[in-house]
Amino acid sequence: MEHAERLGARLLDDAAPALGLIECSSIAKGYEVADAVAKRSPVRLVWARTTSPGKFVILFSGDVEEVRQALARGVEIAGSAREDDMSIPNVHPHLLEAVRGPRNVSVDALGIVETRTVAAALLAADAAAKATAAELLEVRLAQHLGGKGFFTVVGEVGDVEVAVARGAEVARERGALLRDVVIPRAAPELLEHLF
Repeated sequence: MEHAERLGARLLDDAAPALGLIECSSIAKGYEVADAVAKRSPVRLVWARTTSPGKFVILFSGDVEEVRQALARGVEIAGSAREDDMSIPNVHPHLLEAVRGPRNVSVDALGIVETRTVAAALLAADAAAKATAAELLEVRLAQHLGGKGFFTVVGEVGDVEVAVARGAEVARERGALLRDVVIPRAAPELLEHLF
């Protein structure tokens, strides 16, 4: 699968200040939520599609207030079908780039945070990227992951440890942390599979 296919053809070409996401346990309800989000405010639907195992995820971007209003309306429409949601008012500039696929950055240490939900993965990745000079390498969401999410960060060992700890803390607070790992001096053979 091409990296760009993870979000389909509607990738963000320019950075948006805010990001919102709603995960639904019902596919039918997910379509209804996506429609309500798009109609509520002038946000851009980045991703509105089914994911494993039988969920529907709506990822959207726009100005902070637009995203806030669209998220509130989407959560209202989702009702009991809402599994998770999140918003990030000031998205780290590399977050969506890392969602598109692995970024070309140098690797010393490698950190991974794995989460139960897509929303938790995005929130944790954003927090990790803002915590230190460690760089987001990649953020993977739902596709071929059973609905889970994870992200990788790279950099100096100390920076990666702090970034992973911060990302894991955010995921843990949401009850969505599955595992976090730091690998100092990752093997070159492993790194070949990251890019």
